[in-house]
Amino acid sequence: MLSHLSIRNFAIASHIEIDFNAGMTVLTGETGAGKSILLDALGLALGDRADTSMVRHGESKAEISAIFDIAQHPHAIKWLTEHDLDTESQYECILRRVITAEGRSRAYINGQPCPLGNLKSLGEQLIDIHSQHEHQSLLQKEKHREILDNFTQQDSLLSKTAEYFKCWREAANKLEMLVNNKEEIEARLQVLTFQVEELDTLALQENEITQLEQEQKQLANAELFLSKAHEAISYISSDESGAAKLIYSAKNSLQSLPADNDLFRETLSLFENAQIEIEEAANNLSQFIQSFEINPQRLTEIDERLSLVYQLSRKHRCAPHELCNIHLKLSQELSSLNGGEQTITQLELEVASLRSAYLKQASKASETRHANATLLQLKISEELAKMSMQTMHFEVNFTPLEERHYQAHGTETIEFLISTNPCQPAKPIAKIASGGELSRISLAIQVVIAQRSIVPTMVFDEVDVGIGGGTAEIVGNLLYSLGTKGQVICVTHLAQVASLGDQHFLISKSIDDGTVYSAIDRLDKSERTTEIARMLGGIELTEQSLAHAREMLNIN
Repeated sequence: MLSHLSIRNFAIASHIEIDFNAGMTVLTGETGAGKSILLDALGLALGDRADTSMVRHGESKAEISAIFDIAQHPHAIKWLTEHDLDTESQYECILRRVITAEGRSRAYINGQPCPLGNLKSLGEQLIDIHSQHEHQSLLQKEKHREILDNFTQQDSLLSKTAEYFKCWREAANKLEMLVNNKEEIEARLQVLTFQVEELDTLALQENEITQLEQEQKQLANAELFLSKAHEAISYISSDESGAAKLIYSAKNSLQSLPADNDLFRETLSLFENAQIEIEEAANNLSQFIQSFEINPQRLTEIDERLSLVYQLSRKHRCAPHELCNIHLKLSQELSSLNGGEQTITQLELEVASLRSAYLKQASKASETRHANATLLQLKISEELAKMSMQTMHFEVNFTPLEERHYQAHGTETIEFLISTNPCQPAKPIAKIASGGELSRISLAIQVVIAQRSIVPTMVFDEVDVGIGGGTAEIVGNLLYSLGTKGQVICVTHLAQVASLGDQHFLISKSIDDGTVYSAIDRLDKSERTTEIARMLGGIELTEQSLAHAREMLNIN
């Protein structure tokens, strides 16, 4: 349950701290005092979208923290453990939200930053908020199925139905595309066959282009290579002026000197080494000349192959080295289309199998809905009778859909019907119910749904709007009854409802030095009597209204 709510610099609220207990908590106050601010702040802590206007004027950020006691909530404990967000104290969970004046928003679970989706996912397990405008959604037929499914509580069954539907429709759409585009596919098949055969014939190998280009360059310059090799060897080996002869003569000139000199000895050693190097260079050039072959036929072959490679690369609008990948890609596409009729036949079998699986699952969902619809009708009728609507008959109507209109949720539409008198046929709510009747029908539905809810905290935001008199007292008793099974927080403007709360908070607004402040205070018996009297008789309190308030609160 919600045990503590902290609000800082949110709207007109500067700093509010509230401790909540189990049972029924009521929140009252004048119109405009800030009751909606409290629920908006709680909504933010649960993952609602933020707005910069929510930050109190002049402040840099707003901050909301909600602390929950989850000792009796194994689903929440499991969720936190699975997301590595549990703490040493496994029985407490803190949701925190920070909104800056610049528009940035940050969310935290147990002090750890988290995506807003995680905050919302966990928040939905901790609190269920029923809005004062919820009765308006009853005018939308799509909402009726959601209400029945919430009552049915067969999430896994409905998820499987939706998954089977998705798989079936994806396969059916693929089959339809193949059948409708058969001519286009055949044309594409012909093009692919020709292109793949061309590339098969080319049989280009990885890195072959680089090797061919290098060989082409060498063969194209063969005569130049030979000419330069002969020229170089002539400079080395010429009889009179060659480098070898000149070095040999220089060496002999020094060797003929009679005196022994260190520099001469070192120079003679260098000449001997140079002579050896030149002889090796001459040998290398001779080997190159003897082994090198001018091969115009091979050059022609390489030119022709590279020309074909460049031609196909232009055809496929790619770089030459990308042709191998293009070849693989086109081959795979050709293989996937080559099945032709076989692929269509396989898809037809797959579609039929998935359709059968979906219908089987949808049938289970329908059976579950029908069984629970009977119980829902009975319970809502009972609650309506408690609210002085004994003659109203509530009915859940199922209408089968044509196959082309099947949906992820099933093969039928669901609509709530009512008849205000036993002799009249049931008709859609939107055509029969008045505003006040809609409010009471909505409240009856919410009370029934809440009785099955595993969410420990339920918030009711002025769901008693449009209700008064003895019906208001009945509504209060219904809410109080829910509070005995969990935690109920109720924003109300009815004294009959407020008087039944286990704890009572007053929300007020004040102006100090031109600045507006919102405050919330827990009321003691005396203060509560005054507030109930105000709700009964207005601003001017009379002894009669105070006495009536004490009577409602069972205060002697």
